[in-house]
Amino acid sequence: MPVDVETEKFIKVIALKNSVEHEGKARVDAVVAKFVGSRPDQRKQIKELIPEIKRIVQEVNSLMLAEQKSLLEELAPGETTAAKKQTGEQQLLQLPPLEGAAQGKVVTRFPPEPNGYPHIGHAKAAIIDEEYARMYDGKLILRFDDTNPLKEKLEYYDAIAEGLGWLGVRPDVVKNTSDDIELLHNYGRKLIELGGAYVCTCSQEKMHDLRAKGVPCECRRDPATALDRMEKMFGGSYSQNEAIVRFKGDMADQNTVMRDPTLFRIIEGDHPKLGGRIRVWPTYDFAAPIEDSLDGVTHAMRTKEYELRNVLYFAILDRLGLRKPMMIEFSRLEFEGIPVSKRKIRPLIDNGTIKSWDDPRLPTLAAFRRRGFVPEAIRKFVLSLGITLADTKPPFETLEAFNRKIIDPISPRLFFVKNPVEVHVSGARETEVVLKNHPTDVSLGTRKVRVSDSVYIAGDDAANMKVGDEIRLIELYNIKITSKDLDVEGHQVIEAAAGGDEIRQSIPKIEWIAKNDIVDYKVMIPKELYVGEEYNTNSLEIAQGFAESFVSTLRPDARVQFVRFGFCRIDDNSSSHTAIMTHR
Repeated sequence: MPVDVETEKFIKVIALKNSVEHEGKARVDAVVAKFVGSRPDQRKQIKELIPEIKRIVQEVNSLMLAEQKSLLEELAPGETTAAKKQTGEQQLLQLPPLEGAAQGKVVTRFPPEPNGYPHIGHAKAAIIDEEYARMYDGKLILRFDDTNPLKEKLEYYDAIAEGLGWLGVRPDVVKNTSDDIELLHNYGRKLIELGGAYVCTCSQEKMHDLRAKGVPCECRRDPATALDRMEKMFGGSYSQNEAIVRFKGDMADQNTVMRDPTLFRIIEGDHPKLGGRIRVWPTYDFAAPIEDSLDGVTHAMRTKEYELRNVLYFAILDRLGLRKPMMIEFSRLEFEGIPVSKRKIRPLIDNGTIKSWDDPRLPTLAAFRRRGFVPEAIRKFVLSLGITLADTKPPFETLEAFNRKIIDPISPRLFFVKNPVEVHVSGARETEVVLKNHPTDVSLGTRKVRVSDSVYIAGDDAANMKVGDEIRLIELYNIKITSKDLDVEGHQVIEAAAGGDEIRQSIPKIEWIAKNDIVDYKVMIPKELYVGEEYNTNSLEIAQGFAESFVSTLRPDARVQFVRFGFCRIDDNSSSHTAIMTHR
């Protein structure tokens, strides 16, 4: 969609400001979010505008930073100075205004289905819903979309509530769709009575074929039996798969969603809340608009995968004469290699490949928590993405950066050596060294380590050493490698001579563990769960080695930075002595 000169200039100014604030690289999603926030009247055209926005961002990013600043000053005098005063984080963490929002009147809802553990995609939706509710002094509803008893468990209700609590999302109202099942049945009856729906007894195969051809079935054409079938449907006379309620749409519609979609079906099975007394269950397509309207939701937000279903959402409300919320869409959130789809995750749980929903390789909130991410970082990350329809998978490193900024000041620095190799230091006298737990925060204290003439270093460091190399053992002293050999068991042993204490930039600095101060330790390192469409069999690395004994004094859930290795969360210090790498 070509843009006029004024709009192109406006987008270019946004892109230039974003680029100047981020060292010369503007982000498409941030520019889209800022544009929509500044011009809500053009929200409906944003899909057509995105290609032009991408083109302008690419054009801006092709310029040198100095050229960007010069052009920004030319197009918007004074903006360069203003951009310097306002931090990038402040701008990125501001959601655009809601169209048609009134202070104190906004009602949002987060409607997860309790059929699994909440994941990072749920976090995005819940945080945006809550932020808008708070922005306008409104109300947030947590509504469990529990209308499929075959997939839902009490465990999942609890997991969702716990995950939201950890995120700091505090709903004002908590309810279940199943609370309103009789009400939904009544609206289903009403829709049939109004001629907006009908009971269909065709086989699944036949209806699939008719929908593909755009041809109505006989059930739709027989209004004389509509009410009789309705009573049998809601009265319990039909068996599972014998009959369903369909919306009376347009079987020739190019949007196949409108080709008489299912609104109610019969499901035999105990519901976690209602037991076996209900057999006729609404689909999400029917329940969501009814519940949103009756709950007073003003702004219904959902991911753009439902885009084609919006016409059905509003058609149901129109035919029933119910109030219509405003619909707002945004792109779903997942990372490359870490899919949120239960289709890819559940089989791994079911077959035992992954033991639990908090496995650190998963995108669940329980997994992020166990891995060592903090909820504040997830919230800031989500808000930095804004409201955008752009199909982009943000770099995982961006979330890591937010998390690192928060945990870095509170994480003690300790030593861990992977695949340890012993180094015997001739001429070294036994000494006690006092090590800072943090380079700048004295409140984190110190620790004392007694060192004799033997230490362990990481296997990778040992492999890179040559006889004659000088090495600095961090916070200890310098050594010079005099020999590298194998002992009788085939283990590498390194001999070194003690050097001075002079710190020189020219020599490598490595971590170490005193031989008399070791504890066997392992670190779980999560990697991409999927490579393309295939499960990555190497998605979890176990780093075996030694840590200094001080690590045993830390409780599970403590965060540390193993020097030159990465930030980790203590997972188990009672028996297996295990940490999980959060990120580098």
